[in-house]
Amino acid sequence: MNPTGPVTLTRDVDAIQIPSGESVRLLSGSTVEITQSLGGTYTVHSSDHGGLFRIAAQDADALGQDVNEHRIADGEFDEAKVWEQLKNCYDPEIPVNIVDLGLVYSVKAEDDVSGDGKSVTVKMTLTAPGCGMGPSIASDAEQRILTAPGVANARVELVWDPPWSPDLISLAGKEKLGMV
Repeated sequence: MNPTGPVTLTRDVDAIQIPSGESVRLLSGSTVEITQSLGGTYTVHSSDHGGLFRIAAQDADALGQDVNEHRIADGEFDEAKVWEQLKNCYDPEIPVNIVDLGLVYSVKAEDDVSGDGKSVTVKMTLTAPGCGMGPSIASDAEQRILTAPGVANARVELVWDPPWSPDLISLAGKEKLGMV
């Protein structure tokens, strides 16, 4: 999780408000506290702006952190590499990745029409249908899938059937959450 003490933003930064999913601009000079730092994204609490916000990896410098760029890997397509990338995606309120939370239902790969690799479609759900963070989490997943070797295109579909339940959390996820 890696929370730290108060941090002063060094520049304006676009963020996503949690849990509404609304885009907001946090202003330079504002004080925030990092509450979660997993998978390269940051969840911060801001009294100045009223609540929790998700800051993307490319804006880590505004927090005084190193920018962790996701680079496209060379090589042949390997579905296991897609799953590895998905394990770097986190719900900004839960310190368990989306795979171990049981949110990812399937990964399907087929030849991309461009002929330059695979087109990957992921079906995933959220812990709650009304979660405003769904589009942000799906976008994060798509961007990470695109960094896996041999992937030319990525699409994440949010589905609600079957409904998610805590029974879908992996053993590793349950251990992280103190459920076992």
